[in-house]
Amino acid sequence: MRAVRDFWEIPHTGSNGWINLLRFWREGRFSLLHKHMETSFRRLGPIYREYLGSQSSVNIMLPTDTGELFRSEGLHPRRMTLQPWATHRETRRHSKGVFLKNGVEWRSDRLLLNKEVMLSSAVRRFLPLLDDVAQDFCRSLRQRVEVWGAGETGQRRMTLDPSPDLFRFALEASCHVLYGERIGLFSSTPSEESERFIWAVERMLATTPPLLYLPPRLLLHLRAPLWTQHATAWDHIFTHAEARIQRGYQRLQTGASGGSEGRFQGVLGQLIDAGQLSLELIRANITELMAGGVDTTAVPLQFALFELARNPDVQERVRAQVLSSWQQASGNPQKALQGAPLLKGTVKETLRLYPVGITVQRYPVRDIVLQNYHVPAGTLVQVCLYPLGRSHEVFESPERFEPGRWAAAEPGSGGGFRSLAFGFGSRQCVGRRIAENEMQLLLLHILRNFRLTVSSTEDLNTKYTLILQPESPPRITFTTLSH
Repeated sequence: MRAVRDFWEIPHTGSNGWINLLRFWREGRFSLLHKHMETSFRRLGPIYREYLGSQSSVNIMLPTDTGELFRSEGLHPRRMTLQPWATHRETRRHSKGVFLKNGVEWRSDRLLLNKEVMLSSAVRRFLPLLDDVAQDFCRSLRQRVEVWGAGETGQRRMTLDPSPDLFRFALEASCHVLYGERIGLFSSTPSEESERFIWAVERMLATTPPLLYLPPRLLLHLRAPLWTQHATAWDHIFTHAEARIQRGYQRLQTGASGGSEGRFQGVLGQLIDAGQLSLELIRANITELMAGGVDTTAVPLQFALFELARNPDVQERVRAQVLSSWQQASGNPQKALQGAPLLKGTVKETLRLYPVGITVQRYPVRDIVLQNYHVPAGTLVQVCLYPLGRSHEVFESPERFEPGRWAAAEPGSGGGFRSLAFGFGSRQCVGRRIAENEMQLLLLHILRNFRLTVSSTEDLNTKYTLILQPESPPRITFTTLSH
């Protein structure tokens, strides 16, 4: 057995974090961080150290190493704190939600939230709401295609960039589940308030990565434009959420006297009724769920539609399963999804190739050995998802879009820790069940209503702005299908 090698022997991309950061700024590498990781693994092997500004990490990608990291995450798993977000909460005197908390406090809040957003009983409550929004979206889009599209009746077609519509869908779906109310974003003139919210989330995401590697307090004192933009974007997000929460709270108070028993009041209503989290903590967590629930579903849906459009055989296979399942389910969304596992496979396959967040991070609570190197407890370890999803070591023909690969473990794959877009363990994404079902239901109804095609099957160029997204959104042709 080989002797375990020292931590300092792990290959690295350059030992001076500030010089590396300067190089990243100069060469515009932040927007291509996912590609940088892929290149670094190719050059240095399956583990390497990265120093960027004040941050240092050990980067891994193979499932066996991820398994070892998972086993050492402890009872209160920690991931890298998004310091610009934390600084915003501290300077504005807002409470932090579970995304920004650690330790015992994180665990107690997280267990209470899980009851309303993660458990199967919670999913059963909010699934009909997501289905309503998905069906309305498709009705609205179908009407547009039939009125403004080209081609003969019954096969009208229209080519468009669906991204603005998908952002509105994600916001409408989030509001319906979280606040129990519809905000009418599929009308021809969506509200300015909602458009401003979507803009604020995009600004917040775009300004986060450059701020991660610099002390935010310093930027705050310097009144740096980047920090000002970031903080202003968060202020807009909080204002939007606060208005919705106040409205929801008033509605619940009225409902309590006017009687609305049996009707799902949204996650907000469930949390208020449970009475175990203070209103301030409910506000903090609902705001985080809102901010994290729009781009992170709208963008993967762009990629999913593109991949289905450029892989017509796959599209027909998924559609056949969807149509059969929908018919047998008699309008029950839960049964429809259970009978169409290729929809879940489509979402997993999309997130394998285009992970929303490109890393999952943990600080092991004990010393561990990764790739025969000693990694001390408390070291930031990042699982890099973009290189993982495209690795020939982990996936057979990784360049192929194949939802069916998730039906059974691939030979030699080592089983788990291959699909990590929502993280793993007790600190996995708290909005996971909402996002998965939201995406699957929208794809289900789109495939029932439209055939998807693209004029070019060339790979999409991607950029990283805290989430991975297309450099330019793909234009997709929607052709109506008869029901």
